[in-house]
Amino acid sequence: MDNEIRWYVKYTYILIGLILTVFAMIMAKSIVVPLLFALFFSILLSPACNFLERYKFPRFLSSFAAILIGLSILVIIGFFFYNQVTAFGRDADMFAERLEELLESLDAFLYTWFAIEGEINLDRVVTEVFDFIRENTASLTRSITGAASTITSFFLVPVFMYLILLFRDMLKNFVVMAFGKGDKENEKKIQNIIVKVKTLVQKYIAGLLMVIGILAVLNSVMLTVIGVDHAIFFGVFAAMLNVIPFLGPIMGSILPILYALITMDSLIYPLIILLGFYIIQLFESNLFTPTIVGSQVSMNALVTLLLIFIGAQIWGLAGMILFIPLGAIL
Repeated sequence: MDNEIRWYVKYTYILIGLILTVFAMIMAKSIVVPLLFALFFSILLSPACNFLERYKFPRFLSSFAAILIGLSILVIIGFFFYNQVTAFGRDADMFAERLEELLESLDAFLYTWFAIEGEINLDRVVTEVFDFIRENTASLTRSITGAASTITSFFLVPVFMYLILLFRDMLKNFVVMAFGKGDKENEKKIQNIIVKVKTLVQKYIAGLLMVIGILAVLNSVMLTVIGVDHAIFFGVFAAMLNVIPFLGPIMGSILPILYALITMDSLIYPLIILLGFYIIQLFESNLFTPTIVGSQVSMNALVTLLLIFIGAQIWGLAGMILFIPLGAIL
């Protein structure tokens, strides 16, 4: 009887601990998420800091230089996307005209084949969209506010990165002493674990960035050959979404397919784009990722999907990205 009670008490404590952990993760999202991103990127940049320090760079300067290089790359990418979005804005009138033509064609198709007299027009569609926005203002406001909060919290990432890189030896020694508990054997095990985690994170992020670069080139070439405008933007955007396993490639292919559907004069083009993305994704999942990233994050597909959905529920998009390497580390 006592054993049964102890069994139930044990698992009750575990369940309560899990609930409290998830609650704490949700409440501390604005701090924990940028801190984790900063930790992962700091691990990635630490070899660059070590390289600079070998040439007598002070640690504060090597840390600042490594972060500055990373931020410069992000600024270049952001400037590229800004120019592409501006180009989309210049094509707005063409989108409206083409959408009107598609709706008229849909009207004619419905009337010809199903004797349904449609009254679809662009003004009506726009009106219904605005009605939907008015009816869902509260939820849209919450979504925008949440996105703004997430973006704001990411300004903390460079600050955290600088502090982690600056005090990386001190942090490592603290972890070793805290978990080693003065036992030399335990301290050695903790040091080995830290080295393994560092290697895993570096190989995972570096490999992922390399795969994204390859996919960006392949996607852009494929879309350019097909004749899609803004092919480089669509190719890079789809490649960047590949950081989200399974769901990212699907989301990345939707935008160029819809764009081709609206702007090109045949349904064959969206189908060719879909086929092109499918073939590239086959190469990515069976050749690029296994070869470049290797078995660093070798997890069951079901476990990966569960981590993505759990991460999305707890931390949104950031959780979908972070929970994969976190799951691999654990």
